[in-house]
Amino acid sequence: MSGMSVRQPRTPRQRRGFDLLYAEISVAVGACIPRYPLWLRLHALGYDPERLDRESMTAICGEPLEAFLFEYGVYLPKRELLGLRRRVSLLDPNVPTPYERMAALGD
Repeated sequence: MSGMSVRQPRTPRQRRGFDLLYAEISVAVGACIPRYPLWLRLHALGYDPERLDRESMTAICGEPLEAFLFEYGVYLPKRELLGLRRRVSLLDPNVPTPYERMAALGD
């Protein structure tokens, strides 16, 4: 097995950017958006959902997100879209959210 690479186990923190983005979009819309199609759309746009950073998440929250939501019959007013973009720009996938910190205390 000298030519094969060993696949590293996925750590929960690798997908945090996508999880945070998905949660913020769902809250802004007021319903759960389709998760897997969002994943596929991010791939199609050239992003790696496994490793989304703050800049990528913020860039998605504009016309790409608006077009994605439109395909699913969801309209997010410009003001709400700007608010979502602002909230996402404050998120850092490398730093636990207050909710995650409190949940860790219960473990």
